[in-house]
Amino acid sequence: MATVHATTMAPTKLELVAGWLPRQPWYRGTGTPELSRAGGFRLDDPAGAVGIEFLLVTDGTGADATTYAVPLTYRGAPLDEAADGLLGTSEHGVLGTRWIYDAERDPVAVAQLLAFVGGAVEAQHATRSDTLDPTVGRSPAGNGEQPTAVEIVRVPGPAAAGDGRGTVEADWARPDGSAARGVVAVVR
Repeated sequence: MATVHATTMAPTKLELVAGWLPRQPWYRGTGTPELSRAGGFRLDDPAGAVGIEFLLVTDGTGADATTYAVPLTYRGAPLDEAADGLLGTSEHGVLGTRWIYDAERDPVAVAQLLAFVGGAVEAQHATRSDTLDPTVGRSPAGNGEQPTAVEIVRVPGPAAAGDGRGTVEADWARPDGSAARGVVAVVR
């Protein structure tokens, strides 16, 4: 299981996401997002080289607040084939420079999400080392075939019943403190 370091990052994850989010076609806000962490989980890279974090962030604080699924990968070197998914770099207090990518563009993260839905790996707690997160749900694809593609549900919501796709579900906290749960990824 991956080690979660209690250290600093400059810029922070939320700062990088706030700069990247408004450029995405699915962003619902206007201007600079006001982000807070709402939930998330981690998946382990079997090789131990890539950090994989499925981050849930909320933009805003009132009734108009929107929660986004922003899975990230953290790498010790650039990943040329995912250059279009680069959020930026950050200085990690323990590991040094990290290249941070939208995990939907990172083949290691995609493989681990597929493995998670297939039951081959377990979700890890977002902020505690060596701790499973049993609240993260999965349902396999209903067609009996091994899925090969992942689509992130950028604005999480309920599952569409009986559509045959595998899903990943997670919990998050709404701005008022109440709990929410929804689909954050589908596999085909």
